[in-house]
Amino acid sequence: MLTGTTTPEERPRRTAAAAALDGTAHEPHSWAGQFASSPRGAQLARRLAVRRMEDWGHPPESDASCTVALVVGELAANAVQHGRAPGRDFHLRLALDTAADLVRIEVADAASAKRLPSAPPTSCPEGESGRGLLLVDVLALRWGSTPRRPVGKTVWAEVSVGASSPADPGNHPGTDPHCSRTTSEA
Repeated sequence: MLTGTTTPEERPRRTAAAAALDGTAHEPHSWAGQFASSPRGAQLARRLAVRRMEDWGHPPESDASCTVALVVGELAANAVQHGRAPGRDFHLRLALDTAADLVRIEVADAASAKRLPSAPPTSCPEGESGRGLLLVDVLALRWGSTPRRPVGKTVWAEVSVGASSPADPGNHPGTDPHCSRTTSEA
């Protein structure tokens, strides 16, 4: 459940072409929210990330939006499952850098006792879990974690939102029926 948001973007929705015309095309956009550390909170974080991507000109069925949704979903699920501390929410921040054609995703939680691996773990083929960071590693240009002060950690990932993102370099937006279904059912 959304418990509060910070830095809401109050400017009207604009296309990248309109931004280029008035010279603000390289201005970074950011959005942040705080969510209950529960499966429902992770689900809401993913839905709101897709909505923010749409506000930034990337429809829910686009490769960029699908990739951000998957990465947010994995990092939020990890924060809920592994980074949960009683009475503490997790924090999601998205930052769009139009000059670099990327979105930086940051998920912060209150648990700092468990260190995040520097590489994705290997997963048992028959296992029911353990593939989240493998998925993040494939979809993101870069990812990692940093300590959070006074307590916790922030796991971040940078995702390309350019014409050919690593998520689906050969497909055109809207051709994968699973993406739009997954995004709307998140």
